Amino acid sequence: MPMGHTATAQAGSGGLTATEHRLSNGLRVVLSEDHLTPVAAVCLWYDVGSRHEVKGRTGLAHLFEHLMFQGSGQVKGNGHFELVQGAGGSLNGTTSFERTNYFETMPAHQLELALWLEADRMGSLLAALDEESMENQRDVVKNERRQRYDNVPYGTAFEKLTALSYPEGHPYHHTPIGSMADLDAATLEDARAFFRTYYAPNNAVLSVVGDIDPEQTLAWIEKYFGSIPSHDGKPEPRDGSLPEIIGEELRELVEEEVPARALMAAYRLPEDGTRASDAADLALTVLGGGESSRLYNRLVRRDRTAVAAGFGLLRLSGAPSLGWLDVKASGDVEVPVIEAAIDEELARFAAEGPTAEEMERAQAQLEREWLDRLSTVAGRADELCRYAVLFGDPQLALTAVGRILDVSAEDVREIAEARLRPDNRAVLVYEPVAAGAGESEEAAAAGTEEAAADGTDENEETAK
Repeated sequence: MPMGHTATAQAGSGGLTATEHRLSNGLRVVLSEDHLTPVAAVCLWYDVGSRHEVKGRTGLAHLFEHLMFQGSGQVKGNGHFELVQGAGGSLNGTTSFERTNYFETMPAHQLELALWLEADRMGSLLAALDEESMENQRDVVKNERRQRYDNVPYGTAFEKLTALSYPEGHPYHHTPIGSMADLDAATLEDARAFFRTYYAPNNAVLSVVGDIDPEQTLAWIEKYFGSIPSHDGKPEPRDGSLPEIIGEELRELVEEEVPARALMAAYRLPEDGTRASDAADLALTVLGGGESSRLYNRLVRRDRTAVAAGFGLLRLSGAPSLGWLDVKASGDVEVPVIEAAIDEELARFAAEGPTAEEMERAQAQLEREWLDRLSTVAGRADELCRYAVLFGDPQLALTAVGRILDVSAEDVREIAEARLRPDNRAVLVYEPVAAGAGESEEAAAAGTEEAAADGTDENEETAK
């Protein structure tokens, strides 16, 4: 049986607990009981994302996420979906810069099925991986790229800003969706080598949260995952560190068929898992987190120069995080007018910091978002995996709210002064070409919210 320890409820955890275990093959297991409803969530994070890819093979991590749903040794074709949904469950998977995850939420009495399915594809996917499934999913991913990036207004903004923000050769320079050329170039042997390297139990964390019997759950995990061999050939990800400040403003003009002018910018911010990152999250929440924020009030309500304005944090642990600014112009308003107002607001905020009321509101907003995540079995399972994979300690997920509430107004002001500067941003300016000029302002307001959120199905940690 696996060895492990039980964690008691920590201060600031809201009474939530998690137990940690490790199988002999290296698989880390995190369990959290929650008998409120008769459901259980299974979440499996592999420590592999687009930052692990090499030049010429971008998009392989995301392509492989799709291949994991194409059958395994004991489950043919679309069987994974059919079995889970037939048992009353739901499932999906996502890929980001820093991880690939798979997850199911099941009626509690169907938990064993979900564990068996995940173990079967971890242990036997190569038995089912062939040219037909490779070509099938290659086409699916290419079509996804067309639908979500290439053929929608502002669709490539996330990709363009990422490439501007991280220099050529940096592991975060490209987004998880990958390029069409690289998707075409990927071979079946590339996929097989990728699986052998990264889809091993010692490169994964499995969390199970919900109405579970921990002893029985561990017995099932040992039964289905325990015999899968580990693999020690994984290369370390390339260094993603960069100077705190870009040192100049990087700017690109984009002329496309979009509904309205737009200004988007990415600011280089502290890595996730730090107090400075929490302070940056609060700063962006005050400045652009919803309709009570400073930028929304200034640009949309007061000046009426924009129809949408938001500022959110893309948290990254292996590279500087990005503060994502997204503003859509109103009518014929020129982008320089909007940009001058933004810089004025940022300079004022850097000098004065948030008011007591703004600080209280921003902390309450982030607290609510965290509690929403932890209150669902699927959300808690995901966060336990996240903190285990990226920071080595799943227990940190249970005390994240306390760290947000511990940040001071001066911490927030200091990070704004240090980082929210014109010489620390990459900027996209969208100018519509004639074919898109007549579309509605409502379409403009919706445009990049979809594009930035798409920042990803492939990267779900995009700006809030």
